[in-house]
Amino acid sequence: MIERQSVGYARPAIMTGEREPRGRGRDRDRDRGGRGRDRDRRGGRREDRFRGRGRRPYWGNEPRELIDVETAITDPIPPSNKTMVINVVPREECRIAILKENALEEIYIERASSENHVGNIYKGIVTNVEASIQAAFVDFGIGKNGFLHISDLHPDYFGNGRQEEQVGRKTPRRHRPPIQSCLRRGQEVIVQITKEGIGTKGPTLTTYLSIPGRFLVMTTGMTGIGVSRKIEDDDMRRKIRSVLDELELIPDVGFIARTAAAERTRDELQADLNYLARLWKAVVKRQKNDRAPAELYRESDLLIRTIRDVYTSEVKKIVVDNEEVAERARDFLSIFSPDAEQMVEIFKGNEPIFHKYGIEQELERLHARHVPMRSGGSLVIDQTEALVAIDVNSGSFRSEGDAETTAFKMNLEAADEIPRQLRLRDLGGVVICDFIDMREAAHRAEVEARLVRNLKAHKERAKILRMSAFGIIEMTRQRQRASLTRSVYQSCTHCRGTGHVKTPESVALDCMRLIQLASTREHITRIELLISLDVANLIQNRKRALLHDLELEYRKTITIHPEPHFGLDHVEIRCTDNRGRLVPHT
Repeated sequence: MIERQSVGYARPAIMTGEREPRGRGRDRDRDRGGRGRDRDRRGGRREDRFRGRGRRPYWGNEPRELIDVETAITDPIPPSNKTMVINVVPREECRIAILKENALEEIYIERASSENHVGNIYKGIVTNVEASIQAAFVDFGIGKNGFLHISDLHPDYFGNGRQEEQVGRKTPRRHRPPIQSCLRRGQEVIVQITKEGIGTKGPTLTTYLSIPGRFLVMTTGMTGIGVSRKIEDDDMRRKIRSVLDELELIPDVGFIARTAAAERTRDELQADLNYLARLWKAVVKRQKNDRAPAELYRESDLLIRTIRDVYTSEVKKIVVDNEEVAERARDFLSIFSPDAEQMVEIFKGNEPIFHKYGIEQELERLHARHVPMRSGGSLVIDQTEALVAIDVNSGSFRSEGDAETTAFKMNLEAADEIPRQLRLRDLGGVVICDFIDMREAAHRAEVEARLVRNLKAHKERAKILRMSAFGIIEMTRQRQRASLTRSVYQSCTHCRGTGHVKTPESVALDCMRLIQLASTREHITRIELLISLDVANLIQNRKRALLHDLELEYRKTITIHPEPHFGLDHVEIRCTDNRGRLVPHT
């Protein structure tokens, strides 16, 4: 069973009577197994072609059901054996891969040149309050201002004195005052980074502070206790709550039991609570003594963070290629999970560890646009500024049944592979999945359920809409850092990330237009053009006569400078007057 809520959706052109390009509508109807448009002209009804096939027509003005993956009720995924593989280049890079049944399931990469800030707590200064978007921008000392939305502002800042919230019960957006009445420019705030900045955007901030321990998460400004939503077994939740009720809590601070808290004794949880309490006292002391902007708390490095957050009973082995790092992992596990200390192994092979386990080849494929699947089908993944588009192709896959069975089996495999690719590539925002069209409502429902179940296994929150009549599922997915591709690659300086550059002929014509425009300006006496070698050869060989005519007609001096390091469509023009001063040519 999946819990859903209704949302409105815009009507597509085909349902509103708007004219489409000739031939497209008829082809689409024929592709979907009917002769709908021809039938309409004979007076038939469009919904007739859906009857008797288990398919309900989707009209654009009907609500689409929204599925919150985190709260959806799905069949549990059976446990499996996992291996954690750790590759370290001292003082440069740390890479941690999680293998599930020898297949890459998760990848974490951290480099010294790109430090991770998620989870760090800072004392910042409000630099601007934007009432139009109900957000404030905060300078906390790393060079980029952070983004703080009203929904992430603790009630302590509402101006009504000290206020507390219960763990897991955040004040609804409708009950919050305008942000301009809560914050002002120059005000000091205590913030925590929840999401790294991507591109030109700064990090996302919150004033709901939390510090994770081994078994508990401390949430300041909240009271009460809670249990992680990842623990779904009701008996286990009640057992953990009964142990939490015996703990000696500290005032004005709430605690949430992590999945690692299962089967832990009261003394172990109390020791973790006391450790977090001491840590918070140190943060409060720094808050009083340090001037803003200042760092108050720094998260652990990637090794400790990953073992703390990712390690579960499914992890059967931890393989490390560095003796020092392996010892650190053993030391942490001896406290975090003493039984797991013996799982750490040193990799002794001559071959690099990621090559030995086939991870390096998999990482190379993660940057490809085309993703092959086991059955012969494939996914095509395109990432844009605003969304991610994923197309499911059947390729060479053919089942023994009819076209419906082929589409259903291919879509089920895609529903397994899409969440895996989203997690490995760390793609987020709006995601559009174009599945192969299926007529049977039961098949569409099963593909949706499979997709929800696989997404629920990830810690990133996601919400999806039900499959439309065109075989499309739309979803939103949370992410905390830039995608893997953007972390490894940078935009090409020649094509500026577009993948296309102008041809030499096109650039040459553009250059001639610039020269002609500059020649008409009376205050310009000399024109210098800096261009690539290919374009310079083309202009000097084919446009020499035209350049000579321009010099005679306008009495200008025109000079072409070939630049070997210039890209094909890189053009610079310098114009000077009779005194040698640079002047604009436009």
